[in-house]
Amino acid sequence: MIEYPSVVVVSHPLVQHKLTLMRRASTSTANFRRLVREASLLIGYEVMRNLPLEMVEIETPLETMQAPRLAGKKLCFVSILRAGNGLLEGMVELVPSARIGHVGLYRDPHTLEPVEYYVKLPEDVAERIVIVLDPMLATGHSAAAAVDRVKHAGASQISLACLLAAPEGLRVFTEAHPDVPVFTASIDRELDEHGYIRPGLGDAGDRLFGTK
Repeated sequence: MIEYPSVVVVSHPLVQHKLTLMRRASTSTANFRRLVREASLLIGYEVMRNLPLEMVEIETPLETMQAPRLAGKKLCFVSILRAGNGLLEGMVELVPSARIGHVGLYRDPHTLEPVEYYVKLPEDVAERIVIVLDPMLATGHSAAAAVDRVKHAGASQISLACLLAAPEGLRVFTEAHPDVPVFTASIDRELDEHGYIRPGLGDAGDRLFGTK
């Protein structure tokens, strides 16, 4: 397998177990949605492992002490619509104070290229650490286009979190954004002729929202 220096595979046993349950065709919409949220919590710990901290003075029930807290303007989660919202729920549970942005993209079924239809980002996104969310890094074009948008808004500290990645998508994304680390639960075998990840888990958006 090709090595990608900027890609982190989250190999925690709980993540891998939940991913297996998500892959099953028999998993219901409700269970799939729950599993995505739970997996996003675990992946989120890895994505946010190196967040900057600052020391502040607090009062415990017994004494005054210096204690760490997140520094600066903290985080912004950017969901690539619509499937990114499945990961968003767990991430916000970890950091309720984070700002949230959305980038609306759909993949043209013929060209497999992304078509943008909506963008809404916080005004101060340039001052925040940004985590872009998309369950499937398939062709890589949508994620690359979303990060282009976030960079255009001024953000410079950006990561991408996903459940699955295809080698073809990783190649496209890392060539476009070598400075953006990718966190994923698995690098699957390949893309098929329709742009689906194999073995994959199907269409994450359809499985999250019960639309197929």
